Amino acid sequence: MSSTLMSGFPSADADQVSLANWRIAPYSKWAFQHVREIVPSANVPNAPSDVWKLVSEPKDFSSFRFEHGGRQYSINQFLKKSDADGLVILHRGKVILEHYDNGMTSDTPHILMSVSKSLTAIVAGILFEQGKLDPEQRVVSIIPELKDSVYSDATVRHVLDMRVGLDFDEDYLATSGPIVEYRKSTNWNPLGPGERPSDLRTYLAALKKRSGPDGGPFHYVSTNTDLLGWILERASATRFADLLSTLLWTPMGAQCSAYITVDRLGAPRCAGGICTTTIDLARVGQLIVQNGRRNGTPIIPARWIEDTLGGGDPEAWAGGDLISYFGDRPMHYRNKWYFLRERDIAFGLGVYGQNLFVDKANELVIAKVSSQAAPLDKDLIDLTITFVEAMSDHLT
Repeated sequence: MSSTLMSGFPSADADQVSLANWRIAPYSKWAFQHVREIVPSANVPNAPSDVWKLVSEPKDFSSFRFEHGGRQYSINQFLKKSDADGLVILHRGKVILEHYDNGMTSDTPHILMSVSKSLTAIVAGILFEQGKLDPEQRVVSIIPELKDSVYSDATVRHVLDMRVGLDFDEDYLATSGPIVEYRKSTNWNPLGPGERPSDLRTYLAALKKRSGPDGGPFHYVSTNTDLLGWILERASATRFADLLSTLLWTPMGAQCSAYITVDRLGAPRCAGGICTTTIDLARVGQLIVQNGRRNGTPIIPARWIEDTLGGGDPEAWAGGDLISYFGDRPMHYRNKWYFLRERDIAFGLGVYGQNLFVDKANELVIAKVSSQAAPLDKDLIDLTITFVEAMSDHLT
């Protein structure tokens, strides 16, 4: 079916991708590469005259195998099992593997889902370094409109590390309730009959239910990152798409423009709406490997990288609500990045199989975008991490 999606003029009803089905398989296989045709978006320009040229040095992985769940996987078997649309592996700054499927090319933007959070936090780190924002600031000192919300006492740090005591169930399969209303406010879900349009910032200001104090265990709630986008815009007096372009995308030397979905009033979906090429996502990882510098020029602050890798609280993670997806791996979460403490590997993770892994010590970057059917699949998360660990061992 996926090969016929949106293929007619017009498409048959069964092949039509819409706001109502774009995150559901198999419609997602087309939608995740054409998000701007479904949801309004803001462009994140690159600098075509200053693209970071990556050297291509393909390696032969025909004999590479790794074990998971009692069976051996080749790279091709891993790609098929994880519904990968794109995979880029960099080692010591060179492209050693680049693979695309399902109609993707190196110039095709693909939605990053919650890897968007990790990129948004990079922008925050740059503003910290510029002195325009302080992680210990109270949110309401920047956005007074939130004084009567659940964020009334939270700091930017609480928002960054998912330690706001907000009562919110991040149930991706829910068909009603707060998360569905949240998606409607971001323009990701259609309105029901007779419903009035809402918007993201109004939704954030109306959040009041509390599950506990701020600064407690890790509690994953996407609204925190959309709020971070609002904080960054207010602190810099610049819209987020322009911040991302000016502070990261252009100086990094991105190959293509990116874009981010926006609500009806232009508020950015920083929690999941960034769309980029796979190779540009890998460039972000390579920048971290190089301690935030390109051609000797600092882009991502080294202090922010150091804090992300070493500043997290493993006890907050252990008491949090995502630990069941990662087994007994010692981890922490800092600045919207996950960190495997035994392997020293940082990563961003998005639903439906989006990933960016950075093994800084071994100069390894793995970027993967996918259109798997389930939003969160414990077995596929474990399979992907096992693949990354095996690739690190194989190369180093």
